[in-house]
Amino acid sequence: MSPESEKPDAEPLEDPTAEDASGAEAALSAAAADAPAEAEDDRAASDADATSTAAEADADDATGPDADDTDSPGDDEEPEAEAEDEEAEVAEKPKRRRTRRAAAEPEAEEPAKPSKPAPSRRRSRRDPELPPPVVRAQAKYVRSSARKARLVCDHIRGKSVDEARAILALTPRGTSRDWSKLLESAVANAEHNHELVGEDLYIKAVHADEGPTIKRFRPRARGRATPIRKRTSHLTILLTPKD
Repeated sequence: MSPESEKPDAEPLEDPTAEDASGAEAALSAAAADAPAEAEDDRAASDADATSTAAEADADDATGPDADDTDSPGDDEEPEAEAEDEEAEVAEKPKRRRTRRAAAEPEAEEPAKPSKPAPSRRRSRRDPELPPPVVRAQAKYVRSSARKARLVCDHIRGKSVDEARAILALTPRGTSRDWSKLLESAVANAEHNHELVGEDLYIKAVHADEGPTIKRFRPRARGRATPIRKRTSHLTILLTPKD
């Protein structure tokens, strides 16, 4: 027997690439087995999220502004108060119309108030032993000199009221208008204060007194100034009944 035949059989050498390939195949098979389970878990989670969002949306719809308005007591009172205000305004409108119509239409139920009687033009009953009353009227600070006023009053002294009115109406002087107004004032005083008749009176006394003088200045030549005196007067009339 040869010595070569006596040697033991050599052990086969291990291939590392084969082992790696087998490990990769095992990992791929395990991953393929786990993939369906993970996909199912993801689907279940997405379905749960969808159901939760739908439930939240339903809850929001149920608890919207309408639900809040119905729940809160203060919100219920506001519309009621507004409705009451509107009803009050509607109730006031016809009242205002009625008042306007009532104001426009005269009230026929109330009797008309009697007007005050006009003062009677009658002679006053006085004691004949007493002296006749003297009615006085005065106009102060008339813008006219006392001399110009005296030129007019001299014509009406001692005249009756009717004659004095005619004389003053035809006198072509500026102060005649002031004397005429003063004469009418004296007649009114006699009728309303002493119950006398104006046509029965005559002018007992009449005079014009000097009033204060208003001083002004007017520029003249060579830088000089000339004084201007604006004189005033006080007019007085005394009336008394005829004997």
